[in-house]
Amino acid sequence: MRRAPTPSEARLWLALRGKRLGFTFRRQVVVGGQYIADFLARDVRLIVELDGPRHCATADARRDRDLARLGYRTLRFCSAAVHQDLVNVVRRILEELHGVEL
Repeated sequence: MRRAPTPSEARLWLALRGKRLGFTFRRQVVVGGQYIADFLARDVRLIVELDGPRHCATADARRDRDLARLGYRTLRFCSAAVHQDLVNVVRRILEELHGVEL
């Protein structure tokens, strides 16, 4: 588990922490006994992942399937999107949290 967040994780955390979106998010949470979620809203079983340029799509897809079998939904964003378009990243998270398109 990483101790220091990446710059994009730190930026998104400012938008998620303290129930700012109406739900409690935690950082760097072990889920399913083997995976570490970047951010987790446990009450609604929503995982938010930030992917850097070196992420493996095959491994990510397997992980997402494993977590879906456990009842978790996963949203993935490119780390660059957090820096270039944080408003739309947060909007997409809100849509998933509330089950509506904003």
